[in-house]
Amino acid sequence: MIAVFITLKEQIEDAFFNDLISPTNEKKGIEPPFKMLIYVQMSLYMAPLLFSIVIKTTQRWVKTEAERKEAANFKLQSELQHLHYQLQPHFFFNSLNNIYALVDISPDQAKTSIHSLSKLMRYMLYETNVELIPLSKEIDFMIKYIELMKLRLSDKTIVNYNFPSEKTGIKIAPLLFISLIENAFKHGVSATKKSSITIEMICKNNTVYFKIENDNFPKNTDDKSGSGIGLQNLEKRLQLLYTNKYKFETSLKNERLSVLLEIETV
Repeated sequence: MIAVFITLKEQIEDAFFNDLISPTNEKKGIEPPFKMLIYVQMSLYMAPLLFSIVIKTTQRWVKTEAERKEAANFKLQSELQHLHYQLQPHFFFNSLNNIYALVDISPDQAKTSIHSLSKLMRYMLYETNVELIPLSKEIDFMIKYIELMKLRLSDKTIVNYNFPSEKTGIKIAPLLFISLIENAFKHGVSATKKSSITIEMICKNNTVYFKIENDNFPKNTDDKSGSGIGLQNLEKRLQLLYTNKYKFETSLKNERLSVLLEIETV
C-alpha cells in the first residue's frame, strides 16, 4: 500500500505540477526538489510500519514467554504436589510398621503410639498444604515423631536431639527433614547391638543446618519394611524448591552414617 501511494503521488505530481518546475533548472540538469524527496518520504512512510512490526513481534514474544513460564510453574506445582502426596502414605506406612511391632510387646504403648500418630497425620494433612511454614511448627512435628519412635526402642539405643528452642522467624517448605529422621530410625537401630542417634539443628543468618549421625545397620534385601522412596522424594523436592540454595551430603565412617543438609531460606 505504501508503494502504491508513493507511485500514485509521483504520477499526480508529474501530471499536475510539472508547470511549477523551473525551466532554468531543467536546462541545467537539476532534479526537481520533489523528485528527490520521494525516497525521503518513502523512508518516512516505512518507519512507522517497521516500528509497528517490532512492537507486534515484541508483544508476541512477551506473551509466548509468559505462557511458557506459566506452564513451567504449573508443571512445578503439580510435581511438588505429587511428591507431597507421595510422602504422606510413605510416612504413614513406616509409622504403622513401628506400631505393629509394639502390639504384642506393649499394648499400652501401642495405644499411645496410635494416638500420637493421629496427631502427626492431622498436621501432615491439614497444615502442610502450603508453600512455606514456620520452622517452629516443623520442629514441634519432628520432636513428636522422635518421641513416638522412642517408644519402641530398648535401652540399647540412645537418642539425643537438639533443636532451636526460640522462634527463629524462618519459614521453610514443610516436611523436608522427616525423611532423614525416618531413615536414621530405620537403619540406625539394632535389636541386639548398642546404638545411638544424634539429631541437631542450628539456624544462622536464615540458613538452616540439619545434621544426623547414627550407627549403620543395613537392612537385608528381603526386608520390605519401607519402600525406599523417602530420600529420593527429598532430593527431588530440594532440587525443585531450593535450586542452588542447598547442600546435601552423606558420609560413612567407622560404621557411623552422617547426613548434613543445609538450606538457604532466602
